Amino acid sequence: MILHELIDYETLRFIWWLLLGILLIGFAATDGFDLGVGTLLPFVAKTDTERRIAINTIGPVWEGNQVWLILGGGSIFAAWPPLYAVSFSGFYLAMFAILLALILRPVGFKYRSKRDSARWRNNWDWALFIGGFVPSLIFGVAVGNVLQGVPFRFADDMRIFYEGSFFGLLNPYALLCGLLSVAMLVLHGASWLVLKASGPVAERARNYGSIAALCVIVLFALGGLFLALGIDGYRITSTISPAGPSNPLLKTAQHDGSWLANYNTHPWLLIAPLLGLLGAALSFAAMRARREVSTLLFSKLSIFGIIATVGVSMFPFILPSSLDPRSSLTVWDASSSHMTLFIMLVVSLIFLPIVAAYTAWVYKVLWGKVDEKSVTDKSGHAY
Repeated sequence: MILHELIDYETLRFIWWLLLGILLIGFAATDGFDLGVGTLLPFVAKTDTERRIAINTIGPVWEGNQVWLILGGGSIFAAWPPLYAVSFSGFYLAMFAILLALILRPVGFKYRSKRDSARWRNNWDWALFIGGFVPSLIFGVAVGNVLQGVPFRFADDMRIFYEGSFFGLLNPYALLCGLLSVAMLVLHGASWLVLKASGPVAERARNYGSIAALCVIVLFALGGLFLALGIDGYRITSTISPAGPSNPLLKTAQHDGSWLANYNTHPWLLIAPLLGLLGAALSFAAMRARREVSTLLFSKLSIFGIIATVGVSMFPFILPSSLDPRSSLTVWDASSSHMTLFIMLVVSLIFLPIVAAYTAWVYKVLWGKVDEKSVTDKSGHAY
C-alpha cells in the first residue's frame, strides 16, 4: 500500500476543511484581541500612560498571534489552490487594504514612543486604530460576500474570470457582517484588556466590552434572520464524488437553496449558532460580574460559534459563484491532490502542536497585569 492511501481522499478533504476552520478560529481567537485592542485604543485610554498600558498588553504577543494568519493563508494556498486563486485575485483590493492596515501595527508599535511629542504619538495611536478596525471590518465584509456568492466563473480551460469590484463588496448584508466582525473582535479585545490592563483602562474596556457583547448578539441574530429570509443559498443538483477529481465544472449547482438546509438535515449542528449567542451573553454577564478569565474564555466561545456557524451552514460549499453556480468551489472538488493533502497533514500534526505549545508557554511567561509602573520603568522592554 502507498503510504498516503492510509487515509482515503474523501476523509483527507474533510479533515482539511476542519483544519482550515481551526486555523481561522485560532487567528480570530488570538490575533483577534490584538485587532480589538487597536480598535479600542483611542476610546479606552485617555492619557499617554493609559495608551501605553493598552499597547503593552498586546505588544509582546501580537507577532506570535499573527502566525495563525500566516498558517491560514498557507493552508489555503497548499490545500485549496482554486480557493486561493479566486479569493486572492477577486478580493485583491480588499486584501491590499488589509495588508496596508496590518503594516501600520508594527510601525506604530516601534515608532510611537520615538519622539516625546503629543501630536506624534496621537497620530500613531490613530494608525493603530486603523490597523485594528479596517481588517476587522473587511474580514467580516468578505464573509458576507461569500455567503451571497462571489462574481467569478471558470472557463472550460479553468481560467478564472472575476467580474466584481471593490465597492460592489460593500453591499448591505456584507456591511452587516462587517459590523458583526468588528463587534466580535472589539468584545474580544475588551475582554483581553479587562484581564491584562489595570485602572481606568480596564474599567473603560469593561463598559465598551459590555456594549460590544450586546451588539454581537443583536447583529448575529439579524444576520441569521436575513440569511433565512432574504438570501438564497446554493445546492448541488448533480452527483458529485467526494473522492473525485478537483474540477468544479464536473458538477451542476443552483442558487436557489437555503443555507439552513444542513440544520434541517442535522439538527445537532444548531449548537454552532447557539454557542455564538451564548458565548456573547455569558461574556457580557462575566464582564459585569468582574470575572476576568471567564470573560475572555466566553468571548473565545462566541468566536468559535460564529465562525463555525458560517462553515457548517455552507458545507460542502467553500466559495459559491453568483455568476455561474457550476463554478462554485466545494470541499469535494477544490482541493489539492491526495498525496499533497496527506503530506501536509503529517507536517501539520508535527508542527501545529509545537506552535500551540509554544504559544501557551509564551502566555504563561507573560501572565500578569500591565500597570503604570511596568510601562514607566527604565528597563527598555515597554512600548
